[in-house]
Amino acid sequence: MGLDVAALRSCFPSLASGTAHFDGPGGTQVPEAVGRAVAATLTAPISNRGSVTAAERFADETVLAARSAMADLLGVDPGGIVFGRSATALTFDLARTLAAGWGPGDEVVVTRLDHDANIRPWVVAAEAVGATVRWAAFDPDSGELTADDVAAVLSDRTRLVAVTGASNLIGTRPPIEEIAARVHAAGALLVVDGVHLTAHAPVDVPALGADVFTCSPYKFLGPHCGVMAADPALLTTLRPAKLLPSSDAVPERYELGTLPYELLAGTTAAVDFLAALGDGSSRRERLVAAMTAIEEHEDRLRERLEAGLAELPGVRLRSRAAHRTPTLLLTFEGRDAADAYRFLAERGVNAPAGSFYAIEASRRLGLGDTGGLRVGLAPYSDADDVDRLLTGLREWLAVR
Repeated sequence: MGLDVAALRSCFPSLASGTAHFDGPGGTQVPEAVGRAVAATLTAPISNRGSVTAAERFADETVLAARSAMADLLGVDPGGIVFGRSATALTFDLARTLAAGWGPGDEVVVTRLDHDANIRPWVVAAEAVGATVRWAAFDPDSGELTADDVAAVLSDRTRLVAVTGASNLIGTRPPIEEIAARVHAAGALLVVDGVHLTAHAPVDVPALGADVFTCSPYKFLGPHCGVMAADPALLTTLRPAKLLPSSDAVPERYELGTLPYELLAGTTAAVDFLAALGDGSSRRERLVAAMTAIEEHEDRLRERLEAGLAELPGVRLRSRAAHRTPTLLLTFEGRDAADAYRFLAERGVNAPAGSFYAIEASRRLGLGDTGGLRVGLAPYSDADDVDRLLTGLREWLAVR
C-alpha cells in the first residue's frame, strides 16, 4: 500500500501556516485528532485511577488504553509499558535502579553514536558505584556502528550495553539484532534508545532483542511524554525507589506518581492515527503496514533530497550509513550551518542547526559541539517541501 500524503497533510492544522517542517527529529507536528483527544480528556470528568466512580474508571481506562496502544506499536506485552515525563527521565530512573546491583569491577558499555540521554544516565550511575564505563566507537567516515565495534568492548564483567536504535544526528541504524546476540552471549542486558527509530520504521522489540526499549510519542505525532518497554518479568525483578503507599505492581511501581492522563490519551490517539494509515485485521498489523509505507515514502523523498544536495557546491553530507533513517546532517565548506538555519527560517523552511544532544557523535565526526544543519523528513513531508529546502540552500550558497 502507498501513503496518501495529501490526505495525511490535511489532518495537521499547523501545516496550514505554509511552513516546510524538517524539524521532526526534535518533535513532529501533531494531527488534529491528537489535540482533540488531549483536550477532551482534560475537560472530561476525571480523577485518580480507581473503580468506584465514573471519573476514576475513566482515568483507569485511559491508562490501560495507552498501554495497549504502545504495546501494539512496539510488539510487546502491555504489562511492560511504563510511562514517564520523558525518555531521558525514564532512563535516569532505570539507571539508578540497576546500578544498585553494580560495584567496582562491573562494566557498562555506551556508544559514541548515541544521544546523551542514553549515555549520561549510565555514566553517572556507573561512576556513583565505582563501575567502569567502556565506549564503543563508530566509523566517522561511514557513520557505521557494527556489532564488532560493540563486541570489542564486551567482557565477562559487562552488566549492561546501551545503544541507539537510530542516531538522531546522522540517522545510522546499527544492526541491533546482531548486537543483541553478542550482548546476551556476554550475559549482559541491552537497553535500546528507540526514540528516533520508532518515528521512521516498524518496531518489534522482542525481534530486536532489546531487554529495555525507550521512545517518545512526540517524535511520532503525539504529545510530550516518554515510554519505556520491557518484559514484565524483568521489571518484576527490579526495585526502584518509590513512595511507601504507592503501588508495588508492575508497571506502576516505575511511574512515580499520578500519570498525565491527557497526554496518555493523546498518545493513544497518535497510535490510532498511524494505524489508520495501514491495512490489516488487527491494530498491530495496521501499524506495521503503516510504518512500512511511511518508511518507503520517507526514503523516496530522502533520495530526491540527496540527489539535489549532490548538485550544490560545498555541501558535505555526514549521513552516510547504508541503513539509516531519513535524517541528514549537512555541513558547508567555509560556511556556518547556523547561518543556513536562519536563512531558511526566514523563507518558511524549518531545518535547525546544532548537535541535538548527540554531543559525543558530533565530536566523533570532528564537528565539536556545534554539529551541523539537520534535515529530518516526516510522514507529512512532501516533494514540494524538499524542493523548497533545496531552493533555499541554493540561494544561501549564492550569497557571500
